[in-house]
Amino acid sequence: MMTKDIKGDFPILKNGLIFLDNSATTQKPTKVIKAVKEYYEQDNANVHRGIYKLAQKSTVLYEKAHEVVANFIGAEFEEIIFTKGTTEGLNLLAYSLGKNLNAGDEIVLSEMEHHSNIVPWQQIAKEKGAVLKFIPITKEYRLDMEKAAELITEKTKIVSIVHMSNVLGTINPVKEIAELAHEVGAVMIVDAAQSVPHLPVNVKESNCDFLVFSGHKMCAPTGIGVLYGRKELLKEMQPFLYGGDMIKEVTFEQSTWNELPWKFEAGTPNLAGAAGLLAAVEYLQEIGMNNVEAHGKKLMKYALEKLSVIPEVTVIGPAEVENRGPIISLNIEGMHPHDLSEMLDRENIAVRGGFHCAMPLFSKLGLDGSIRASFYIYNSKEDADRLVNAVMKAVEQAKKEEGVINRAEITPGDLTEEQELYKENVIDHYKHPRNKKEIEDYTAKYREVNPICGDTVTMYVKNNNGTIEEISFTGSGCAISQASASLLTENLKGKDIEEAKKFNQQEVFALLGIPISHTRTKCALLPLKTLHHALEEM
Repeated sequence: MMTKDIKGDFPILKNGLIFLDNSATTQKPTKVIKAVKEYYEQDNANVHRGIYKLAQKSTVLYEKAHEVVANFIGAEFEEIIFTKGTTEGLNLLAYSLGKNLNAGDEIVLSEMEHHSNIVPWQQIAKEKGAVLKFIPITKEYRLDMEKAAELITEKTKIVSIVHMSNVLGTINPVKEIAELAHEVGAVMIVDAAQSVPHLPVNVKESNCDFLVFSGHKMCAPTGIGVLYGRKELLKEMQPFLYGGDMIKEVTFEQSTWNELPWKFEAGTPNLAGAAGLLAAVEYLQEIGMNNVEAHGKKLMKYALEKLSVIPEVTVIGPAEVENRGPIISLNIEGMHPHDLSEMLDRENIAVRGGFHCAMPLFSKLGLDGSIRASFYIYNSKEDADRLVNAVMKAVEQAKKEEGVINRAEITPGDLTEEQELYKENVIDHYKHPRNKKEIEDYTAKYREVNPICGDTVTMYVKNNNGTIEEISFTGSGCAISQASASLLTENLKGKDIEEAKKFNQQEVFALLGIPISHTRTKCALLPLKTLHHALEEM
C-alpha cells in the first residue's frame, strides 16, 4: 500500500489525465525532472576526461548512478552498462554474443517476446546460420515449461526470455529457465523492461547471465537504459561500439579496451539521463519495490474482476493474479482496438491500441491486436473504475451501432452539415465495404501493415491496356482505414493507371470528407500507400 500521495508528484497528471499506457512509458515525478534540470544548470561537463572541478563533479554523479542502479538490482558496479534502453541492450548482446555462433547453433526465445527480443536474434541467426526456436504458450497464457525443457538442448547457445510480457502480463519463471540453459552450457538473457519497474528484481537470485531494462518505464527519462552482465562474461565479450572512453590505449596499428563497465560505453554518454535515472531509482526505493508490486497487483486484480464479467469483453492474459503483472490487454466484440482506444481518449483515458510490438504473439492468438491498459504507482482504483465505465460505455455503443463505433467517434471536433453527410458515407463504407474481395486474375497485388495499430490492407489490381479494369482489397482494421480502402477502390475503378499513380493523400482526405486527427492519418492513407506499391509492380 502506498505511503504518500503519489499522483501529486507527477505534474503531467494534474489536468485529470488517466494515464494507463505505462507499459510503453511512465510519467516523470518532479524529483526526476528537477534532477535533469539541475544537471544542466549545475553539473554539465563531460565525464572521465577533464580534471577541472566541474568535470569531476559530473563524473562522480555519473558513476554514482551506476552504483545506485547496481545496488537496486543486486549487481556489482562493473556489471552495470548504461545504454539507450532495452532495445540497444539486446542488440548489443546479439552483436557481441553472435560473433561466437556457428551454423546449426540454437537460440531459444518464447512466443510472447517483444520485437526487440526477436528481430536482433533473427538477423544474427540469418547471418550465422543459427536456428531460432520458440517456447510455446499454453491456453492459460503461460510458457509451456515441458516444451522449454525439450527445446533447450546441447545445441542451444543462447536463451533470451521476457520476464514480464508487455501484452499478457505473464511473469515467467526465468530462474527455472536459467537452470535449463546452464545445464547445457547456454547463456541466459532476461528482458526485464516490464518487470524491473514493478517488482523487486535481484540478478543474482534469478541466476541470469544478462538482464536489460529501460529507464523511461520506471519514471526516468527516455534514452537511458541498463544492461547487466556477469563481469566474467563481459570481460570476454567484444565491444558493440568503438570510440572515445571505451579504449585504454590506441596506436595507428591497434587498440586495447578500457576496464568495465566503460568498455561498453563508447562516446559521450547520456549524462542528464543518468542523473534522471539515479533520481528515479532513489524515488522508487523511497516508496519500496515491495509496495510498488503490491499496489500494482491490487489494481490489476480489481480491474480484472470488473472487466472479466462484461460478456462482450475478452481479456488476453492469465486469469490468475499470481505471477501476473499490472497489464491488461482486452478486446470488445465487433470493435477494432484502434477505434476503442480513440473512444477512451475522449474520456481522457490513455491506453495503447494495436500489436504492442508483439505481432508474432497476436498472429499465434489469431487476433488483430488489442487495447492495453497498464497500471503504475500513480494510478488508483478510481482510475480503474473510469476505465471500466468507459469500456462499458463503448460496449453499449457497439450494440447500438451493430458492432460499429459511434458516428461521433470517427473524428474529433464539430463538423459542418456537409461533413456530417460525408461522415454518414464513411460509416456506410465501413459497415458495407465495396470491393472487399480477392481478385483471382489480378495483375498486381501488394500487402501493407500499419504497425502502430495493426491495420492491414492488401490491394488487388487488374490492368487492361493501361486501365484499372478491376480493383479490390482485403484486410482488417479500424473504421477509417477500411472506409478509406472502400472509397478508394470505388473511385479508381475504370481510371487510367497513370492517373491512379498520381492520386495523392489530399484526394484521399477529400474522399473521406471529414477532419482526420493526426493519429489517424496513417490509418486513412494506408490503402493509398498499398495501392501505389501495387501499381509500382506493374
